[in-house]
Amino acid sequence: MPGLLRDYFVVLPDSVAGHAVAGQLPVPDAVAGQLPVPDTTRTAGGAGGTVTVAHPSGRPWVVARPLVRKVSHLRRGDDALVLIGPDQVPEAVLAGLLEGARDRAGLERRLARLPGLHHVIAHLSGETWIRGTASGLRRIYHARHAEAGTIASDRPAVLAHLTGAPLDDGALALRMLDFLPHPLSRRVLWRGVHETGAGYGLALPVAAPGTAAAPGPREYRWWEPPPPELPLAEGARRLGDAVAASVRAHIGGLDRISCELSGGLDSTTLTFAARATAPAELSLLTVAARDRYSEDETWARRAVEAARGGHTDTPALAHHIIPADQAPYFYADLAATSAELNDEPLPVAPGRARAHLLLSRAHATGSRYHLTGYGGDELFLGLPHAYQDLFHGNPLTAWNHLSGLRHQLGWPLLPTLKALLNRSTFPRYLAGAVTTEPQPVTRTPLLSWGVRQSLRPWFTDHANALITEEFRAAAAGQAEPIDRWRGRHVDIDAVRMGARHFQAMEDIGMTIGLPVAAPFYDDRVLEATLAVRLAERISPWRYKPLLVEAMRGVVPDALLARTTKDHMSSDEHQGLREHAPDLADLWTGSRLAERGLVDARHLLRLAAEPFSPVLVEHSISSTVAGETWLRTAENAWNPPDRTPTTSEASR
Repeated sequence: MPGLLRDYFVVLPDSVAGHAVAGQLPVPDAVAGQLPVPDTTRTAGGAGGTVTVAHPSGRPWVVARPLVRKVSHLRRGDDALVLIGPDQVPEAVLAGLLEGARDRAGLERRLARLPGLHHVIAHLSGETWIRGTASGLRRIYHARHAEAGTIASDRPAVLAHLTGAPLDDGALALRMLDFLPHPLSRRVLWRGVHETGAGYGLALPVAAPGTAAAPGPREYRWWEPPPPELPLAEGARRLGDAVAASVRAHIGGLDRISCELSGGLDSTTLTFAARATAPAELSLLTVAARDRYSEDETWARRAVEAARGGHTDTPALAHHIIPADQAPYFYADLAATSAELNDEPLPVAPGRARAHLLLSRAHATGSRYHLTGYGGDELFLGLPHAYQDLFHGNPLTAWNHLSGLRHQLGWPLLPTLKALLNRSTFPRYLAGAVTTEPQPVTRTPLLSWGVRQSLRPWFTDHANALITEEFRAAAAGQAEPIDRWRGRHVDIDAVRMGARHFQAMEDIGMTIGLPVAAPFYDDRVLEATLAVRLAERISPWRYKPLLVEAMRGVVPDALLARTTKDHMSSDEHQGLREHAPDLADLWTGSRLAERGLVDARHLLRLAAEPFSPVLVEHSISSTVAGETWLRTAENAWNPPDRTPTTSEASR
């Protein structure tokens, strides 16, 4: 059964019907047996590492199949707390979180001190509530089961399996865009399955005495971004502490770990943070670039030399360089994407073979956990939209910074002034966020609520109508931004978009048997970043100034001096040529075409013309991702497995 390799959990109501649903949960196939057994007490009768936490009645409340993550739980009378995260949380810590928390707000104040990326499931004052992370890496979905009522999970495909939900063509058409802005990113691929927004939790009230059915679920906001008030020095200290705590939460105490060391500032930071946890063996992996002007490998070698030199407590450190000619181009081995059923199609799917190679090499070193620098660009580079926020309180500083950026990017003066003074609302932005016009040129100032995208020439009229209607409906519904300040909205939305993309890496790691982490997506890291004064957090004259200051004393100054970043666009363009036959096979019998969303003949012509100007102007990666995801989703489910429930659940 493909696509069921990632772990999942479900939250069930305290009823006979809820108990029955537990017996219908899909079971991961044999590949999951290669993964480490969770370090947690298993319920009697649980299969495949199943962990069941029961209601007071004995019926199953939380049923988890954690291939990598750890389930920690504690009950005190009618109150209970379950944390699903990177490591086991000691019972004393759980007790400190739960005891004395009179309500949800009280528990949240205690949870704010907990590092790492956790799902939280709690029962307080007669109410069950569930939440993921503010960064969006850990999400919550819910659906209504015909007999059991509302059930929740971290995997929409599991809920679709349990409820028989069909695929939603409107949501699928949206995923053929390269960027799906808030709130459209919450559109789930199955009808009747709903995503709870990042920063929001899901409350599941119980049935009132004497009634048969519980009230419906409701969302509540549990997270607000902090005000940007801290000076750079204080913010850097907090950020450094948050990064170190998140790294320890993932790999602290492990003897063998690995890091992707691209040579960039983000991966270099995590390499030195990982080294500080003192593992017995630390493996660093660098993929050499084909571009002879690339600087990444040079900087990676410098980082390794610095990590090895002058320290008696240095762990055994190995540097593995993967030769450029061994690294797959983009669009290689597209059929292998069926090994994981991601929550949604992701534009990173065409690069799966490259990611699989890197993680396989890391796994071969004996690594028990792999760290990556994903999230660093979204957090620390700073997007131009932020100068809209700065302009409100400090127009001279904003214009000074923006002038420097304008000269670097070649933005004309008058269009930049016009964009800076624009005060259009978020719904108005959504209404015009997709267009049939050509892509905006690179010299177009980017100061709105997000990017404006062109519909692809291979989209059908039906797909275009679905996409534009989705945007129109969101705008007409007066969709609210993540934050009232334009720049903060864009910053947070970019982090959450990146977190969705990173989840594909987690799923590949589970296929291989190697846990993969991106500590920069920890909520404490996000909060520490957003708390810094905007004029000090980003600058057109300094590269990632907040991260640089946060890592002083951890990363050598010579490595913090890098101000460049390599790109792999040539590998993508070359991949279109190298794998043209595979792309042609993909569009022959296209599932997207069968649904009336793409013109397969147009895509076949483009496969035969990989250097077509159309493919220079329009990326095809999201369409490829949608096609491969759809094939996996259509074939993922066998008839529901009837597995025995645990002996804790009453008959």
